[in-house]
Amino acid sequence: MSMNYSPDSMRTQVQVVADFQFGGGAGAALFPEDCEFILSRTGRIRQVTLGGKRLVTVRAMDGNLTLGIDGALRLLASLPPPAYRVVVLDEVAEFIRQGKNTFAKHVIAADPDIRAGDEVMVVTNDDELLATGSAVLSGREMLLFNYGVAVKVRQGR
Repeated sequence: MSMNYSPDSMRTQVQVVADFQFGGGAGAALFPEDCEFILSRTGRIRQVTLGGKRLVTVRAMDGNLTLGIDGALRLLASLPPPAYRVVVLDEVAEFIRQGKNTFAKHVIAADPDIRAGDEVMVVTNDDELLATGSAVLSGREMLLFNYGVAVKVRQGR
């Protein structure tokens, strides 16, 4: 059974997921009219790109979105701080930019609503994007703990 969706219905589908995952309005900010869809062999949405650059990947196991750098930049511009942000010390910014994990002892601020497993953006104190990844700890735990990984970085910038 092949699924023939129009680009509009596919965009609506990923917008609904983004609104659920990141809050109302995130879907519209992430996915403009001219985004493109890469489908799996079974016809499911795997990635959403814009101008050949990855905005998000749809995780097969749960249908949630993982952010690409371009998607994170769009989300960063549309969500007011501290939403889904983990702020780190300037002295570790270069390591995180290279894709290294973010440790709790380097976190200076974090969205208190972050839950372990959430997709997050690692930023500088000036709200400049360094990386995207998956939170290992909740936002509150990131500030309380002095050891261990806070964010498993997926992609640095």
